[in-house]
Amino acid sequence: MKVSLFTSCVVDALFPNVSIAIVEVLERFGVEVVYPENQVCCGQPTLNSGYREESRKVLINQLEAFKDADYVVGAAGSCTASMREYAEFFKDDPIYYEEAVKLHDKTYEFTQFLYHVLGLKDVGATLNKKVTYHRSCHMTRLLGERESPFELMKYVKGLEYVEIPHIENCCGFGGTFSVKEPIISNAMVTEKMNDIIDTGAEVLISADMACLMNIGGKFNREGQPITIMHIAEVLNHDIDPTRVTIPKKALA
Repeated sequence: MKVSLFTSCVVDALFPNVSIAIVEVLERFGVEVVYPENQVCCGQPTLNSGYREESRKVLINQLEAFKDADYVVGAAGSCTASMREYAEFFKDDPIYYEEAVKLHDKTYEFTQFLYHVLGLKDVGATLNKKVTYHRSCHMTRLLGERESPFELMKYVKGLEYVEIPHIENCCGFGGTFSVKEPIISNAMVTEKMNDIIDTGAEVLISADMACLMNIGGKFNREGQPITIMHIAEVLNHDIDPTRVTIPKKALA
């Protein structure tokens, strides 16, 4: 099986270790990973700001970048959701609509791909920490994914999971929202920080590094200790090779 990795801007520019973890997990299970070098931003910031036509060139570039991919695996739930919405954007476009539908159907967030496509649960990881998980808005509401990260964490040896109070709440980042509405954004991330502190967790996990960057930044500014980890880093931590079995689908 071959997949094309879609990194997202935040991961690509600021957290390349996340991409490395994703590649290592996928390759451990027999998946060949390629990186289309002409990929760029998914277009979400400008689309969400109302610049639809100005975003068109970016969306077309992404369609071309991933045109030949068997699967597209995204490093961020938010950006993955954005790419899957291209079909709606191009619904009246006879040239690009078909490619947009194909992109929708073959695009998955990283944990979605592991759990729903490869059928994995135990990836061989160990993390002897008390953790909690931030359920990002776009992954939960737009992708509709509330299962895969939690199922995969159940099989991480040594991991003690505590749910965040008000788990459904936004962290306040929201891309350009945090720039346009800084006072409201700060109030939201403060509430999120306090809820995380109440769990007593040592590590905060999520599938969206933008959310982790926002929440981690607030912890840092307030002098509160927390370790942030993308779910891929958790699933690539302290691997026991005796627990790794390559699924048949990866070899197809």
